[in-house]
Amino acid sequence: MHESKKNSTFVADMRKYTLFITALVCMCVHAQTRYVGGDISMLPKFEEYSSGYKDVNGQKINDLILWFVDECKWNTFRVRIFVDPKQQAPDYKKTDYAICQDLAYVKALGKRIKDAGAYFLLDFHYSDSWVDAGHIQAPAAWKGLSDSLMADTLGKYTREVLTALKEAGATPDLVQVGNEIMYGLCDIQVHPYNKSGDNWDGYLSLLRAGCNAVREVCPEAQIIIHTDRPSNSTYNKYYYQKLIDGEVDYDIIGLSYYPFWHGYLTDEQVKNKQDKNNLVKAVKQLATDFPDKRVHIVECAYNFQYWPSEGVNYDTRDVWPCSMQGQYNFVNDLVNALKPLSNVDGISYWYPEDLGNGDYVNWGTKEGLVEETWSNRGFWSENASTTGHSINRTAAPSETKPSYAVCAPYYMQVFYHWAENITQTPDENLRGCKSIENNSLVIRVGEAKYNVLGQRLD
Repeated sequence: MHESKKNSTFVADMRKYTLFITALVCMCVHAQTRYVGGDISMLPKFEEYSSGYKDVNGQKINDLILWFVDECKWNTFRVRIFVDPKQQAPDYKKTDYAICQDLAYVKALGKRIKDAGAYFLLDFHYSDSWVDAGHIQAPAAWKGLSDSLMADTLGKYTREVLTALKEAGATPDLVQVGNEIMYGLCDIQVHPYNKSGDNWDGYLSLLRAGCNAVREVCPEAQIIIHTDRPSNSTYNKYYYQKLIDGEVDYDIIGLSYYPFWHGYLTDEQVKNKQDKNNLVKAVKQLATDFPDKRVHIVECAYNFQYWPSEGVNYDTRDVWPCSMQGQYNFVNDLVNALKPLSNVDGISYWYPEDLGNGDYVNWGTKEGLVEETWSNRGFWSENASTTGHSINRTAAPSETKPSYAVCAPYYMQVFYHWAENITQTPDENLRGCKSIENNSLVIRVGEAKYNVLGQRLD
């Protein structure tokens, strides 16, 4: 093996080992791992067609995944997969360049995630394009199948994808069986309330087929069922009870949470509002209704410029302005509100790598075009650049304002207290915190210190 290859392999192995030991210590304290990261499904495209990323100090980032792991202490990365992205659904009026994640694409990106020593969260859409509350279309190749054959096909496809990923060294650690599927999947419609005409038998057969395939091929993976009405406890209870009744085998309730669509975060924020629903209240109710299920926020984001012009259900700018400071405050508030909740152990920011439509745009063709519009919810400037995109920050870092105090992705590490120098939370020492002492990695839990083998040092 070439010497540089040996060195890179060693570094990857040590990163994985460090992550494992840190997670192990955390589990000894709270009996659960916390997953912190983001959906980076478009990263390869931006790496290909953009000038790159700059950190909080203005330095170019060589590898964004490794930077997230090493600097921001993220340990989980989510990637979506479509059956055949070239067959985009007819209800989309134009080609969506963000729909490009086929198996080959996901194998390569998943391998990078695993080589970085991080957890890989795979998001099955079971479609050729976006699946959400308004889009439940089956892939073109599956159209017209009977319920039983659709379930068989979905199960076979799931097994084939997972097997291919395992063989590529990209075994998922968490698997979403569907994306925002509270209203249906593969042309089979349901609702989170009693509605005539819903085909729950057919729908549940799809979920069982997908979950059983995951258990068969990746028995160590945790299964997520993902919905998008996070603050509506009535809908949540109705829907997830249906899964219990239908004997769907899964581990984690996955929720999307975008304030402009889903409302406020806490009771305090809604005390003077007519709508009293909020995320924390609903998540606490999930702990009561489904005490054996953990909760992950598998999608969340907030605009740092240009407030959405349509489709907005809640104007939350009274709490979080549409600015870099507002985006930082949203992440800060979300982390601090969810951190104490015992049933929540995952936060994934959606599209943190967003750089607009890329820097080398050739309008009218796919060549060089990453996106046609800006989402304005990522962590970097979307203005075209030849030298790299600046990260969103609220101030320059300093001795009194370290990176996590001025920059949202750095702050997310507070969710599981895995980094050194995090002092804002009184319960910091409840989880394993790493530091370097005498050139050795030391993991501190409370007043005790451990080495990477888990042996106590004092």
